[in-house]
Amino acid sequence: MSRLEAKKPPLFISEPLTNDRASQSLSLLSSIFKSSYGPAGRLKQLHNGVGGCVCTTSQSSAILGRLSVSDPALRVLTASVQNHVSRFSDCGLFTAILCCSWVENFRSLNVASCTVIKITRHLLSLCTDYLKSEACGCRVSVDFGSVETLVCLVRSVLTSKPACMLNKTEVDHLTTLVLKAFLFTVPCHVETNAILGKCVIVPVKGRKVKDSTVLPGLLVETPEIQLGKPLALKRTASNMIKIAVFSVSMSGDGFNSEEGTIAVQHGISLEMLELNQLLNVGKQLVNDEVGLVVCQKVIHPSLKQYLKENHVMAVDRAGLSLMEPLSRMTGAKPIASINLLSPGCYGSLKDVSIESFASKHFVHLIPEDTVICSLILCNRSETAWDELKRVCETAEHVLQLTMKEPLALLGGGCTETHLASYIRHKSSSLSTSTFKDMDCSRTQYQLVADGFCRSLESVARSLSHDGGEILTDTVYGHCWFVPLGFPSVSNWSDFVSKCGCGINGSTEDLKWRILQGQSCCPITQSCPKEPSVKVTDFLTLDCFAAKCSGLQVALETANLILDLSCVIEDQN
Repeated sequence: MSRLEAKKPPLFISEPLTNDRASQSLSLLSSIFKSSYGPAGRLKQLHNGVGGCVCTTSQSSAILGRLSVSDPALRVLTASVQNHVSRFSDCGLFTAILCCSWVENFRSLNVASCTVIKITRHLLSLCTDYLKSEACGCRVSVDFGSVETLVCLVRSVLTSKPACMLNKTEVDHLTTLVLKAFLFTVPCHVETNAILGKCVIVPVKGRKVKDSTVLPGLLVETPEIQLGKPLALKRTASNMIKIAVFSVSMSGDGFNSEEGTIAVQHGISLEMLELNQLLNVGKQLVNDEVGLVVCQKVIHPSLKQYLKENHVMAVDRAGLSLMEPLSRMTGAKPIASINLLSPGCYGSLKDVSIESFASKHFVHLIPEDTVICSLILCNRSETAWDELKRVCETAEHVLQLTMKEPLALLGGGCTETHLASYIRHKSSSLSTSTFKDMDCSRTQYQLVADGFCRSLESVARSLSHDGGEILTDTVYGHCWFVPLGFPSVSNWSDFVSKCGCGINGSTEDLKWRILQGQSCCPITQSCPKEPSVKVTDFLTLDCFAAKCSGLQVALETANLILDLSCVIEDQN
């Protein structure tokens, strides 16, 4: 009998944020997020300790999915950001940077955590009320009757990840494709509860990005297909192609010896019984005028040959991922048993063709009404393709979110600096009754508000990775980037041309303030204005829903971490 170890008592860690190890871990995590942020973000190479594939990325979903965090408080932070990204796909690094900065700024204040939480919730309500109001100067309306704003939104997502390795021509090409693919998924006939379709990404690695294209319908890879031969498929009286979709294997190996034993009479072959049953299914499909059979798994070669002789095309190994969009596109119900065939389980297609991309051959299933499409996505290397796939999926999700709420926020750090200017203006004009309701003094409120604003500005500062100056103007509260190497002078108008989002030019006589990490004295800020003249070309925009959620998730998570008084760890 092996020796039993005595159970160890649980480890109690009081005030987990006060120890040096937690502070260093938080600082390191924050630096990883900040250095990855924006179009000029530095790439990270991630792999496990025993080797395996290497991931080169600057995306929050890829970083957090491969990053090992041991500190309990920081695991709360990473889990919150991952949950946000799983719901919105965008603004993951924004949420992570903001949360880390708020934790770092608020814990250094000589203010009780319960008071900080009350004040920050009030500040958050000021932000969200302002962002949702018509008077908001950092949001733009999205008109789905015009593509200009949609193009800016998609381009902003595509250019935010440098690991995609895209030049301007490729960005423009992919922006058009992503937008076209999204429009394919919008139903032509609007119903009360309209449901968007689906864009299926088809990988083609080792090809130029310019070779990417979008096709209506679905592509099913079929390596054994013979090119050049015309497709003579059976059609119905209405010139449509009837389709049967099988989710069950049709390979003839339905009996599994591991599931038990079966007694059969001498001279009877189970294999022949199953093959005869499959051929009977084939005869029924032919009698029902089916022109195309698609199987998720494998089709027996003899059944394939029988169907071919009767002008029925058979496509197998379609895979699980295509079952749902295929069923939705054709109206076919996936058949889970070869013993259950009914006329109501079939669907229909307008046409079928053969397509070839690089060395891959596909059967192209063309529907009557297109809400399902295929994006053939190409990139030169596997690493760049993996990053590009995640970015295209994010762009599609951003368009879906924007369709529900047709608004966008100014990007390039301008929303963050604009909000900081707005909060500084509002917090300086609050009545005494407001402080009384929160049970805090004006000084405490101003301290927390200053930390709140500096954290917002730290997100904007994270967009610069070259060491140049970062400014905000005192009129619009927008963010401006000065390239490295210019002298520190008062007339910054000579060195900047456009703000971070691109909506403002520096033609006016603006007053500037350098964004610093620490604020040594209170900053008096008037209410930021909305730009009178807007430049609509090449705006940098952010998803409204994703950023508003990120703002809320970051603060709620920071407050939760600040409120942790004890961590109990099981050591067994």
